[in-house]
Amino acid sequence: MTSERLSSRIGAITESATLAITAKAKSLKAAGEPVIGFGAGEPDFATPAHIVEAAVAACQDPVNHKYSPAGGLPVLKEAIVAKTLRDSGVEFDPSQVLITNGGKHAVYNTFEALLNPGDEVLVPTPFWTTYPEPISLAGASTVQVQTNIESGFRVSVDQLEAAYTPNTKALLFVSPSNPTGAVYPKETMEAIGQWALAKGIWVITDEIYEHLLYAGNEHHSILKLVPELADKCVVLNGVAKTFAMTGWRVGWMMGPNDLIKAAQNLQSHSTSNVCNVAQRAALAAVTGPLDAVVEMRGHFDRRRQLMYSLLSGIDGVEVLEPEGAFYAFPSFEGVLGRDIGGVTPNSTTELAALILDQAKVAIVPGEAFGSPGYARFSFALGDDDLGEGIGRIADLLA
Repeated sequence: MTSERLSSRIGAITESATLAITAKAKSLKAAGEPVIGFGAGEPDFATPAHIVEAAVAACQDPVNHKYSPAGGLPVLKEAIVAKTLRDSGVEFDPSQVLITNGGKHAVYNTFEALLNPGDEVLVPTPFWTTYPEPISLAGASTVQVQTNIESGFRVSVDQLEAAYTPNTKALLFVSPSNPTGAVYPKETMEAIGQWALAKGIWVITDEIYEHLLYAGNEHHSILKLVPELADKCVVLNGVAKTFAMTGWRVGWMMGPNDLIKAAQNLQSHSTSNVCNVAQRAALAAVTGPLDAVVEMRGHFDRRRQLMYSLLSGIDGVEVLEPEGAFYAFPSFEGVLGRDIGGVTPNSTTELAALILDQAKVAIVPGEAFGSPGYARFSFALGDDDLGEGIGRIADLLA
């Protein structure tokens, strides 16, 4: 007889820090508190009209009222193949595409289909809060490879070599980065890909922020730069960030046929097909014009520069100018240990609690991303709230 009431595996999962902070901020705001939240990792724009119109039409078509293939609508898989060739210069076959319930589902499917107990995954830190959880669920271990402001939040081949062991199964590679906004130069990316190829390990590359780049930075896919990785490379992506479709829940994974087949078998028993209406909306997104994407990126770029300027002006705060995505990741090491309104925070977790309590501003502490001393600020919010929120923090820390 088991002595535990609930699954110990599931019990070990921590709540998403970003979602928790966002939910708390919304709750306080609903209660009448003047809270400004920098926690949300989602665009503050509405989904473009032509995508919504495609979903409305899909609702009215009875074919979308029934089950569809667990791996995704064939027409969407074909469109994603074309979109990937257009945007990344990498060619897949539709059989190598699995449509998932959002980007997180693609991450989960990948690690469940790939990892065995005892395997290790190299994960540059800071990392998106979700990554370690499905690795752990698969019985594998996350090996953190630390980066910081001094390294531009980019990991080096020497660091990866030092972290490598005979148990290393995969490298998780992300550019542009959540939470730092860092973008890897083409040459560095190619060197990392060649290193992984020489080691014979898998590369899982998350490219969901591929269209959100600024100041002349360009998108490169590691698989395009090192095509020999094809047999051990998984590309993760989705419509959430590019097209302001976080709530539609459509992502995908692309990779070798055996891995995709295994992940599809898992999905067939866990969720079956992704909502047909959402898939039809995603089809309109990836085949339609990018005008709205360009417009949203322009707004993000302006906010990026404003946030960088405002954070740089706070005594004790050090920040790099974000190159991609919609996040800044400042260091608060120069603030910790100070007396702030009678309280002395010694971690960014304590500092974030203090800022929420006294300034009514929600930020996500760096501990959630494996990087104590830092905090993530999303600039996917209105200009007025952005200026007001950072102004409140500046006043509190003055």
